[in-house]
Amino acid sequence: MKTTALVTGASGGIGLDLAECHAEKGGNLVLVARTQSKLEEVKAFFEKKYGVDVLIIAKDLSLPNAAQEVFDETQKNNIQIDYLINNAGIGDFGKFHENEWIKQKAIIDLNVTASTHLCHLYLQEMVKRKDGKILNVASVAAFQPGPLMSMYFASKAFLLHFSEAIDNEVRDLGITVSTLCPGPTQSDFYDKANLGDTRFSKSKALVGSKPVAQFGYKAMLKGEAVAIYGTKNYIGANASRFLTRAKMVEIIGNMQRKIR
Repeated sequence: MKTTALVTGASGGIGLDLAECHAEKGGNLVLVARTQSKLEEVKAFFEKKYGVDVLIIAKDLSLPNAAQEVFDETQKNNIQIDYLINNAGIGDFGKFHENEWIKQKAIIDLNVTASTHLCHLYLQEMVKRKDGKILNVASVAAFQPGPLMSMYFASKAFLLHFSEAIDNEVRDLGITVSTLCPGPTQSDFYDKANLGDTRFSKSKALVGSKPVAQFGYKAMLKGEAVAIYGTKNYIGANASRFLTRAKMVEIIGNMQRKIR
């Protein structure tokens, strides 16, 4: 029997590749992103290449009630969501007090509120069936504070800790909640977050989104609680065990600063 995965932020980058990982296995999809035209292109491509059913929902998940509206749409279409993949997320570069509040609030609304609301809605259905998987896409940023991207780092820390907690709550019911923590990955995230000229974004360590997505999708299927992509990222994520918190904040702050 075919499984259906709901993927947010599915029009590009890791989200698009995660959706393709599922389509490659013959799974149906519900794709959520802001731009209708991009979603239509992805739908046509997947349906033709993989012969799967694709429902698209053009929705800005940072807006109030957006998660509920997505849930209601799948209910209206009698679609059971077997895998929930929360990938949509945004960031912003700069000192917190200098950045526009509307962008900082949007980070919370999308990275935190929308993801957790979708988990709450679909997890109840999974618990009734005693079956289902959730993959929340966080970041290696989740493991330490991030000067000049304070809201983004904090939002990913929330998502990681939240995911680990609810995974523990539902694992005995046959449900798993996995967290994918990628490092620097090739996407338009850096431009949207105004990170174009930082040491971090100019790093040669940027990897393609496809291998990251494949790694995360396999981790979800295996039910791994936390999946950190890449050896260097694993070491970096665990560096706080060996360095003081103050030193970690100093290191991240230096990496985030603009190249002169």
